[in-house]
Amino acid sequence: MRYQKPKGTMDILPSESVKWQYVESVAQRIFSRYRFSEIRTPIFESYEVFERSSGDTSDIVSKEMYDFKDKGDRHLALRPEGTAGVVRAYVENKLYGPEHIKPYKVWYKGPMFRYERPQSGRQRQFHQIGVEAFGSDSPELDVEVITMGLNFLNELGIKNLKVAINTLGDPESRSSYHKALVDYFTPFKDQLSDDSKVRLEKNPLRILDSKDANDKKIVANAPSILDYLNDASRERFEYLKKLLDDLNVNYEVDSTMVRGLDYYNHTIFEFMVTDPAFDNKEITVLAGGRYNGLVEELGGPQTPGIGFGLGVERLMLLLKDEDLVINNDLDVYLVTIGQKAEQASVKILSNLRQVGFTADKDYLQRKIKAQFKTADHLQAKYTVTIGDDEIENNTANVKNMATGDQISVALDNLAEELKKIEG
Repeated sequence: MRYQKPKGTMDILPSESVKWQYVESVAQRIFSRYRFSEIRTPIFESYEVFERSSGDTSDIVSKEMYDFKDKGDRHLALRPEGTAGVVRAYVENKLYGPEHIKPYKVWYKGPMFRYERPQSGRQRQFHQIGVEAFGSDSPELDVEVITMGLNFLNELGIKNLKVAINTLGDPESRSSYHKALVDYFTPFKDQLSDDSKVRLEKNPLRILDSKDANDKKIVANAPSILDYLNDASRERFEYLKKLLDDLNVNYEVDSTMVRGLDYYNHTIFEFMVTDPAFDNKEITVLAGGRYNGLVEELGGPQTPGIGFGLGVERLMLLLKDEDLVINNDLDVYLVTIGQKAEQASVKILSNLRQVGFTADKDYLQRKIKAQFKTADHLQAKYTVTIGDDEIENNTANVKNMATGDQISVALDNLAEELKKIEG
C-alpha cells in the first residue's frame, strides 16, 4: 500500500524548513526588540475555548473546526487560530496578577487546523505566527503592534504593503451599528444567503464579510460603522491615525473591513500585498486588532488586549530567495582513507563541533574522489583529509576549497589551527 499525506497537509522538507527557521528567527529578533516573549500552548483545547471566543456564528466554529470526543468523553478541538489558546493560558496561569508587568506581551508560532478547501497558501494544517498584548487600552500600544508587524515583514523583504485600518468602536457604538445593520438587511432577508440569514439574527456584522456574490451586492450599500461612532470612539480613532501619521505609516481607512471573530472592537487592521505568487490578486498577509472583552469571556478579569496573526504558508509564497539571509554553511568536510581514519573521525568531528564548527564526513566508505566531489557539492569551506599514515604521524591535510591552497597541520591541534586560518 502506498501511503500519502492527508489532504490539506504538506511535508516541509529540509530545503524548505531552513527558510521557515529563518522566518521564525527574524520573528524572535524583531518581537524581542518590543519586549514580546514566546509562549507555547497546546494544539488542542476544550471545544468551549474556541466556541466562546470565536462565536457560534463564525465559519470557524460552525464549518471549519476539527473537533472530537476523546476516550474520556471530553469535547476537544484542534486549535483553528492562536489567540483563544493564548488568552486561556493568560487566564489559567493568572498572568494578570500584580507581579506581572503590564502590558503582558507574548508571541507564538505553530500549527493550526481548519477544515476548508485547500488552495495556494492555505492548507487544512497551516501555521501561524502571532502576537498578543494584554492589560492596556492605549492607542499607542495599537500603533506599536501595527508598526511591529510592518517591521517584521519589511525585514523579510516584503515591500509595497497596503495597510488598511478601521474601527469597530466601543460597545455603545457597536450596538448602534448593530441596529442600523438589522434595519438595512431585513428588507433583503429573502435575498440573503442561508448563512447570512442566520447571521442577521445572531450577528449582522458578519454579513459584511460574506463571500457570497449576491450578498456582496447587497453589502455594497450597507451603512458604514464610521457613521455610528460615539464621540469617544471617534476621538480615539482620530488619535490613532495621528500617531500613524507621525510615524509616516502609509495607511488607508477601509470602513467596510470587519474581523471574522466576535471579540474584536476599536482598532482593526490588515496588511495586503499584490504578488505574482497569487496571480497578482490582492491578498491579506497579516491581520489583527483589539479585543477588549475576550479575557472576561474566558473567565478572567476585565482586561483589554490587542494582537495580530499571519499565515506562514502564505508568507512563504511571497518570500524571494534573494531576500533570505540564510546561513547554512558547512565549515569542514572530513575526508577519510582507511579504517584507522574512519575510527578516528568520530572523535575529530566531535571536537570540531564542540568548538563551533559545522562539520560532516562520508559514511559510505567511498573513494577519495567521490568524497571530494561531495565536499564541493556541499560547498564546504575546508576539507580535512586523514588516512592511516596521517593518524600515525599526527597530521592532517587542510584544503581551502575556494582557493585550492593546502597546508599540513597537527591533528591533535586541528580545531585551533582552523581557527587561525579563519582569522
